[in-house]
Amino acid sequence: MPKKPAGEESEARVPTDLGKALAATPKAKTQWSDLTPIARRDFVSWIDSAKQLETRRRRIEKACSMLAAGKRRPCCYSIVSFNLYTVLAATPMAKAQWSDLTPFERRYFISWMDSAKQPEAHKRRIEKACVMLATGKRHP
Repeated sequence: MPKKPAGEESEARVPTDLGKALAATPKAKTQWSDLTPIARRDFVSWIDSAKQLETRRRRIEKACSMLAAGKRRPCCYSIVSFNLYTVLAATPMAKAQWSDLTPFERRYFISWMDSAKQPEAHKRRIEKACVMLATGKRHP
């Protein structure tokens, strides 16, 4: 994947259920349109990380409520897991490369790791990401 010029982040895919909820909440939709691509990606990632449908539904409701209230980021959402920090701490070259990544590049890695829903698959993605980072890669 070629590196995008500064200020040109890829747009997050809006899940259908979130899109419907935004359409039903005009203030939330207006705020959503005003967010940066990275902020939209954070909301989508937070919603997509729900393991149960009920949790996902609650997060969509909460996202619309937060957006309607003017919030620009999901509350209490840790973008980087503790497991990733642990593996990075044990791999100095990967940690150095991680520190050098742009916020967009970090989120791209995190989205890729978080797309593995099973705990073991997620753990393997974290390990693979550290190997990629240690060899100088800037994206999965």
